Amino acid sequence: MIMTTIAFLLGLILCSLFGVPYIDLLKKKMIGQYVKELAPENHAKKQGTPTTGGVFIIAAIIMASVIVLSLAREMTTTALITIITLFFYTLAGFQDDFIKIKGKGNDGLTPRGKLFRQIAIALLPTIALMLTNNNACQFSIGHITLDLGWFYPIFAVFIITGSSNAYNLTDGLDGLAAGCGIPAFVACAIIALSFGNTDLAIISATVAGALIGFLQYNKPKAQVFMGDTGSLAIGGLLGTLAVLGKFEFLLIFFGAVFVMETLSVIIQVTSFKTTGKRVFKMAPIHHHFELLGWSEKKVVIVFSIVSILFSAFAVLLYELFSKGII
Repeated sequence: MIMTTIAFLLGLILCSLFGVPYIDLLKKKMIGQYVKELAPENHAKKQGTPTTGGVFIIAAIIMASVIVLSLAREMTTTALITIITLFFYTLAGFQDDFIKIKGKGNDGLTPRGKLFRQIAIALLPTIALMLTNNNACQFSIGHITLDLGWFYPIFAVFIITGSSNAYNLTDGLDGLAAGCGIPAFVACAIIALSFGNTDLAIISATVAGALIGFLQYNKPKAQVFMGDTGSLAIGGLLGTLAVLGKFEFLLIFFGAVFVMETLSVIIQVTSFKTTGKRVFKMAPIHHHFELLGWSEKKVVIVFSIVSILFSAFAVLLYELFSKGII
């Protein structure tokens, strides 16, 4: 518990310290965000805001994690695989951002190219789990355990890739991804610690701290965006932690906002292609509420509160499962 707290604080401090020089560098190089024409009108003012802030978030996460894991003597194979997975997702996200910046537009990697990279990276923790855990193919919901057999690797890759995309979709308003991510990773840390996975708990706590550190630069009006560099990596990490920690089912709850954002896009696209009608004014759903008249700040606050409530419910649900109450 002490080392997890230290990880949280170190992640927060390092991210706060790294932010200033990195943002100054982006401003000097004039590396800014290009806003899509389809975005709500009030997003035009975000044009030119420095992006790729994920670089200093991930740098803080990796550095803090390695330091605390080493001090706690918890630099396990699982922890190492988790950090390597995070690093590769960061590279994929940075490549996407770099193409957008270079092309001075909002078209980065092709959807197929991005998905291919996400799946390829997700195979790393999945294969590692299969090789090191005799119960890797088991999927548990409370006291109900299912052996998914050969289907589990596909399931695991789907979870990690889906989580990466879901977090990426959520990163559309100032402070939204960070605000919703903080309670999710806090819940992840508590659950991992309860499972006895101190290594994963330390990494989770580091991310929560780093996101708080980042939020001071990303809250409305944002000084910097995390970009795909941050969102693809942090989302992929959330799914990786759930898979390697074997609490995949609980991801539905502490990742509820990200699930909601993804479902809104799926529903919107499916409805439009089949009926020609839109269910929402715009998807992902945070834009729908903007177009209903909600201020950006209100959307972020409400969504963050929803994330806090569902993350708390995930922890409660785990406690009820572990005590055999349900």
